[in-house]
Amino acid sequence: MSQLNKRILSFTLLGEFLSQFTTKGIEKKDGILHNYLFFDAFKMQVERAHEFNGWFTKENVLFACEGWSNSLKNKDLIYFTSNYIFSKNDSKTVAVIMAGNIPLVGFHDFLCVLLSGHSVIVKQSSNDKNLLPVLAKYLEYIEPSFKGKIIFSEGKLENFDAVIATGSNNTARYFDYYFGKYPSIIRQNRNSVAILTGNETEKELEGLADDIFRYFGLGCRSVSKLFVPKGYNFDAFFKAMYAHKEIINNAKYANNYDYNKAVYLMSLFDLLENGFLMIKEDKSYASPISSVFYEYYDNTDALLQKITTDKELIQCIVANGFTNTEVAFGQTQDPKLTDFADDVDTLEFLSNL
Repeated sequence: MSQLNKRILSFTLLGEFLSQFTTKGIEKKDGILHNYLFFDAFKMQVERAHEFNGWFTKENVLFACEGWSNSLKNKDLIYFTSNYIFSKNDSKTVAVIMAGNIPLVGFHDFLCVLLSGHSVIVKQSSNDKNLLPVLAKYLEYIEPSFKGKIIFSEGKLENFDAVIATGSNNTARYFDYYFGKYPSIIRQNRNSVAILTGNETEKELEGLADDIFRYFGLGCRSVSKLFVPKGYNFDAFFKAMYAHKEIINNAKYANNYDYNKAVYLMSLFDLLENGFLMIKEDKSYASPISSVFYEYYDNTDALLQKITTDKELIQCIVANGFTNTEVAFGQTQDPKLTDFADDVDTLEFLSNL
């Protein structure tokens, strides 16, 4: 078995381990490798995640685990790596600086570095630092060659050859300054948009609600901006949002809702709201938690031009028949392995180090 196939098998087995943690619940299965060592440890981290980060509800953590379990299939990993040549004799050390906005948000970079045969130094966000180390240790038990190739750093990053860093627009400038001499992928803020025509089905709008509310809207793949035709009636939109009304029972979300609503009202902004979501006409892409911006369009050609001009600000475009890169309603939080963040091919970058 080649070294790459060994690495692929290891992540396949990790996917089987994660299949015990789904949105339907946590259920221990027979035949999972090293389950006696890791099941209870990871279950504890899933169930305690909310204590360390109020945004990391059990449901959202399990949703992330289920998503990765579905992605880490042997045939998909083989296809994912099939177009690249990874040199087995030229392993580098790649520092991966992770964001902490949603559970396991940096796992794709972690996966890519290890699949490509490199070593990884992980700099985690303090908001998401308890899940990945358990999974990394699981990988080391499955495949001993990973031992020594996975390091978690809480101090200054040292002894690395390349950098993959994700953060805000402000931290991106910091990353550019400090890591400019290294081969790097530097990511900053992006948001996702939905383009509505008024002809959406009830099912599509319900899918859009998932795109908006999953992870409380904190992900770069979360829809924070709507483009709607002049005269658009929001009744059907708000009806579809209603299934997520319980979100207001989350204290952190409710605090943001109350604060942002007060700011909007004191500023005399026009807004529509339903008790747990506000929508406001605004040309910006990044809306505050508990709100979504919208902007009217006159014709699709002009809108396409705007979307093209602003592509560096946009992660996903949710639509039906608008562009060949669009994402279907309800699918933004279910990316494929080949859906590279910011459309930057991480595996290509790593294969060329």
